[in-house]
Amino acid sequence: MNEALPDVPEVRVVGLPQLTSGFDLVERLDLPMHLKVHGPLEPMGGEQLAQLAERINLRGRGGAGFPFHKKLRSVAESAIRRGVRPVVVVNGSEDEPACRKDTVLINRAPHLILDGALLCAEALGARTLVVGVTRESTQRSMEAALAERGLSNGRRSALRARVQRNPVRMVTGAAASLIRSIDGGPAIPPGRKISASVSGVGGAPTLLSNAETFAQLAIAARIGPERYGNTGLYDEPGTVLLTVSGAVARPMVIEVPTGVPLRYVLQLAGAPPVPQGVLTGGYHGKWIDAATVNEAIVSRNSLDAVGGSLGAGAILPIGQETCPLGESLRVAQWLAEESAGQCGPCYLGLPAAARGMEDILNGGGPAALEALKQVARNVKRRGACSHPDGSAMFLESTIKAFTDDLAAHVLGNGCGRPVEGVLPLFEGGRGPTGVPGGGAAEENGPSRQKIYVDWTLCRGHGLCADILPEVFELGADGFPTVAQAAVPRYAEAKALRAVRRCPALALRIEEDTRSQPATRNLPVLSQGRGRRALGR
Repeated sequence: MNEALPDVPEVRVVGLPQLTSGFDLVERLDLPMHLKVHGPLEPMGGEQLAQLAERINLRGRGGAGFPFHKKLRSVAESAIRRGVRPVVVVNGSEDEPACRKDTVLINRAPHLILDGALLCAEALGARTLVVGVTRESTQRSMEAALAERGLSNGRRSALRARVQRNPVRMVTGAAASLIRSIDGGPAIPPGRKISASVSGVGGAPTLLSNAETFAQLAIAARIGPERYGNTGLYDEPGTVLLTVSGAVARPMVIEVPTGVPLRYVLQLAGAPPVPQGVLTGGYHGKWIDAATVNEAIVSRNSLDAVGGSLGAGAILPIGQETCPLGESLRVAQWLAEESAGQCGPCYLGLPAAARGMEDILNGGGPAALEALKQVARNVKRRGACSHPDGSAMFLESTIKAFTDDLAAHVLGNGCGRPVEGVLPLFEGGRGPTGVPGGGAAEENGPSRQKIYVDWTLCRGHGLCADILPEVFELGADGFPTVAQAAVPRYAEAKALRAVRRCPALALRIEEDTRSQPATRNLPVLSQGRGRRALGR
């Protein structure tokens, strides 16, 4: 059984280090050591910075791969057109159980990330910088880095800088979720798709990108595009950070130049010589088979060409001794549990997809396979964020990559292999347990509380959906679409607020006695007690 990855696993490098320079000297580069290793950094104008990003073909390293120079220019044009100051946001939320590259950077080289972010803030004339994180360790490291630079969130500061910590959840890493939380809302997608470059934090144009992206920009600004281009491929220069786990002897984060054979990276981590398959790009990524691994090199274009994905930089091989559909089912169930619970394709579609995969494993036959394919098609491009799309891509890739195993389950009695649990997951479908900085179990696990709607009292005011969107969504008639629901533990306080503020006194919270004992609960309010409390 694969253990959860620590925040900072082993770090390796192929060739000359760039992002990981100085890691052989100290565990964390504070500001003096950072300057000794990397040297000073001169400010750059906005168009000069955009040209640099374009010349090195810098793309976002969080999964989407959007060209950074286009994002930078879009934010600048929006800010000038509207006459407002833009905002810069570093997305250090890394909430896939198999991803640690950004967490390693924030813990060990936070000033490299800040270099890139501050370059952009100065070039754009931004007066606000926010770094989004989800782990205790990354929060500590980044807050220390801001203090080392004398940056604070004080009103008199020329640049107001702070760290925004959110719950450890898959959807937290979405750009819209991070922006919503910075504005004081819950860290879930708002359900409307508006470009952050046009309207982000506080409605201002917002430059939001992944932590590694800003660090890569800082490297290029120091050494220049020519020298940066001497490493890696011509059309994708530089290095990339990968998190390699799964069926490996040594889980690690590794910095490699683009163009390195993928099989060499797997060999360094101690993967099986002939893996049954390799999941590329993380749990919103794609599987490739053993034959394809020998063709693939580490680059966005190469992995796309062979049916894989660079995505969030996670590489996960599995061996011949485990059932690939069973391994994928565990991931599909976790992805379903990570739903924000506010749109049908995610809240209903992903659990249905996981059940479809389970039906295949349990001998459901061709009908179960067709049902799974139909569900995967139905959830795509219909969600409030990209979580349903990425999850559907993972499921479709599983079906395509493991045809022999699929046939054994659909047409026969199964493959006969056990599920080893080699793909790392957080326990309970929420935050990591036993992982330093991963968030306490009581903040991320299931709650002992359920919230109920009394239909004899409900008048359709809709306040519950505003306060508690994780649980309540309004139907076409303006009334909640559920009569009862479990309360996520991270939303307990909001659930109590919803009960107290319901104008019709139609909500109540009760203890679910079937659940395991918890260390911290909402006050258990009967309907009568809730009314008396509201009357005061």
